[in-house]
Amino acid sequence: MRKEFLGVPIDLLTLEQTAVRAVDAMLLRKPTHHVALNVAKLVNMRRNDELRRDVNESHIVGIDGMGIVWGARALGIDVPERVSGVDLMERLLEVCSQLEFRPYFLGARQDVLERAIVNAAGRWPGLTFAGSRNGYFSAGEEENIVEEIRATKPDCLFIAMPTPHKERFLRKHRDTLNIPFIMGVGGSFDVLAGHVSRAPGKMQRAGLEWLYRVYQEPRRMWWRYANTNVVFAGLLARAWIAQRMRGRRIANAN
Repeated sequence: MRKEFLGVPIDLLTLEQTAVRAVDAMLLRKPTHHVALNVAKLVNMRRNDELRRDVNESHIVGIDGMGIVWGARALGIDVPERVSGVDLMERLLEVCSQLEFRPYFLGARQDVLERAIVNAAGRWPGLTFAGSRNGYFSAGEEENIVEEIRATKPDCLFIAMPTPHKERFLRKHRDTLNIPFIMGVGGSFDVLAGHVSRAPGKMQRAGLEWLYRVYQEPRRMWWRYANTNVVFAGLLARAWIAQRMRGRRIANAN
């Protein structure tokens, strides 16, 4: 079920429900584009047209971030659970190993990419990759890379490229790649490669994974989270107040 939260579409799906839709896309060869929405992405959509189009035109907008979960619930939207991008990617790699689907990895540094593939093959025996390509290429190389990806005929494509490069790439090539399931995975290759560790489970469930990221990379992550979290809190507060005022007006009118 799709709802609107702070002017942004969100799909109220569990991890398993999302995985089922991805598998259906691969089985039926039905083009499906998944986006994982977190607080930073929601805030940045307001000033980045490409990012906003990428989210709004996606077939599935997953809720990746406890801030979105709590904020939506505060406004009366019944979000079943958080579906993190890395959890979904790993679940789908497991399914690929079982159903003989062939994923393609695009993005990250070459060393990270290679280690991620080795680790994935070790975790899920039987997993076969259609191919891979690091994320460092020029605009002039794009067409050849797209042709190379198309030639491998993957069942799913996981893209670990930064914003706005990923959005620009997908906007230009998504409809010609001819891949059933496409998903942006942020820094998930780094996690799979073991270059970045995830927060402990208790911190994830408490919505403090962002704090763990700040601890790991304070210079890069501190301002990003401080800035977007403050803006998000303001947006949510205004929406909550407006919702309460509408409720009072309706109650008074009756």
